[in-house]
Amino acid sequence: MWSSRFAFILAVAGSAVGLGNIWKFPYMAGENGGGAFVLFYLLCVVAIGLPIMVSEIMIGRRGRRNPIATMRIVGEEEGSRPSWGLVGVMGIFAGFLILSFYSVIAGWALAYFVFSLGGEFTGGTPETIGALFASLLGDWKMLGLWHTIFMVLTVGIVARGVERGLERFVRIAMPGLLLLMIILLVYAIVAADFASGWRFLLTPDLEALTPQAMLEAMGQAFFTLSVGMGAIMAYGAYLPEGTSILRTSIWVVVTDTAIALLAGLIIFPIVFANGLDPASGPGLIFETLPLAFGSMPGGAFLAPVFFGLLVFAAWTSGIGLLEPAVAWSVESHGRSRRSAAIVIGAIVWALGFLTLLSFNVFADFKFLGGTLFQNIDHLASNILLPLGGLFIAIFAGWVMCKNSSSEELDIGTGPAYQAWRFLARWLAPAAVLVVFLHATGLLGRFGLM
Repeated sequence: MWSSRFAFILAVAGSAVGLGNIWKFPYMAGENGGGAFVLFYLLCVVAIGLPIMVSEIMIGRRGRRNPIATMRIVGEEEGSRPSWGLVGVMGIFAGFLILSFYSVIAGWALAYFVFSLGGEFTGGTPETIGALFASLLGDWKMLGLWHTIFMVLTVGIVARGVERGLERFVRIAMPGLLLLMIILLVYAIVAADFASGWRFLLTPDLEALTPQAMLEAMGQAFFTLSVGMGAIMAYGAYLPEGTSILRTSIWVVVTDTAIALLAGLIIFPIVFANGLDPASGPGLIFETLPLAFGSMPGGAFLAPVFFGLLVFAAWTSGIGLLEPAVAWSVESHGRSRRSAAIVIGAIVWALGFLTLLSFNVFADFKFLGGTLFQNIDHLASNILLPLGGLFIAIFAGWVMCKNSSSEELDIGTGPAYQAWRFLARWLAPAAVLVVFLHATGLLGRFGLM
């Protein structure tokens, strides 16, 4: 068990807060016009992300097992089929795949942290910064080294268990992450163009909110909370009785969203102060910002702080991605936690080489229209995760009876419960289905986009 509700909030927020908040959210906001995208994203977090998170934690605590066993056990208790356990299988497999490429990208952050300590960005030009990134991606041995370091760090925490490993780590890592963000935010306010960054991120221009931007905001609101992959369900299994699932979930969502917004309020003032393009896409963190750090006052200090922040965020999420598979191995096969973490971590590590080699050795090898990395990412992020979230919402809203869900949530059957039940039964599944159809290109085939 987690020792307290606060420890659980830190752990789940740590799992949710990751590269999606600090890398993906800012560049998506930049590509989609800023404030209007952010406003719609916030609405989607409340209407889609929160009810699914509540559902996943509730199911996890109800079953008290790994995600596969939990879905099977609770399904049988509710008079349904044990085949619901397949949803747990899908979630664990999705997390397994995501961690394999997530670790490689986290390795980029580790490499950039070391680069920044060595002053690699100082006086950089677009050509030299671009060449540095291209050199990193082109060297599979170096990518493999950073990927290995990240996986060793992740396995080391998970192997120590809930209280001695996960909880002890997040009690240090999450406050540390917040401290780094505050340092960077103070700089953005004092020395960068904070007013322009604030206006861009938080002033809605509704004309910029295209249907495409709305769909991307829906997808980001769903993915940013780490729901649908079993991590939240596994953490929910360790939640003590008597802890309010709804209040705890709200705190997690507020924390995750606040960190995403803080990341934007840090990054965009620096971008605008240096005359750079906020819509520079995925390269915003690894090509645009290093250029800014290399030319601005204090950049030699701020660059290691920023990339250290990125590493911390990736680490907390990596732990959440590994935990469900380890919990399944311990409970289903009787392995020690240490043994399970090492074996599964090694398999994930080996699978990660498919991703890192797709940037160099296998860069020209394409199937189904993409590289190895693109296909793994598409399968996990665009198919398995949305389906996992969809089935979790359906299970909580339709399979679990009203007595079971109201008893587990412990909020009675008043307005709060009715609001959750409506969102879990109707709005969240419909929205996730739209995200799934969009991500798989089926909306276009149906002539809806």
